[in-house]
Amino acid sequence: QDLTQLGPEDLATVRRENLGFVFQFFNLVPTLTAEENVQVIAELTDRGGDGLHERVRAALRAVKLEDRAHHFPGQLSGGQQQRVALARARVGSPKLLLCDEPTGALDLDTGRHVLLLLQQTARRQGTAVVIVTHNSAISRMADRVLRVRDGEIIADEDGEAASAEDVTW
Repeated sequence: QDLTQLGPEDLATVRRENLGFVFQFFNLVPTLTAEENVQVIAELTDRGGDGLHERVRAALRAVKLEDRAHHFPGQLSGGQQQRVALARARVGSPKLLLCDEPTGALDLDTGRHVLLLLQQTARRQGTAVVIVTHNSAISRMADRVLRVRDGEIIADEDGEAASAEDVTW
């Protein structure tokens, strides 16, 4: 689909139905609970059928935050907020998941869990996952690595992706 030919409303539809975002600074709605932050996207991307609430709970369970569902962002640590942002991005089953520093606020074990979840999302759901990071160790799990300096691609590398479980930093 040629996106350059689409108007603002059609572009918004493409973004809503096909893209998931994990922002470096989370962009959670402060007046909504963790569950409600995820539910907003679940409702916007709902393709019908039952189970919307269960999809939201499953998304929080996948990032090990089901017990924090009723907490507001201000009641969560930075790492917990980051995981809510990941749950929110995944709940709509996007075709493309864009992640800006998805492990930046996480300890090693939790970061590894998040990377494994992203890797499983790519392999099991067929989602293309793009991770932007300064952590070069994470590049070991990529099928393709683009290295950028001063806004220009300086290297385009293909390789065998290591398991996220084997990535350490």
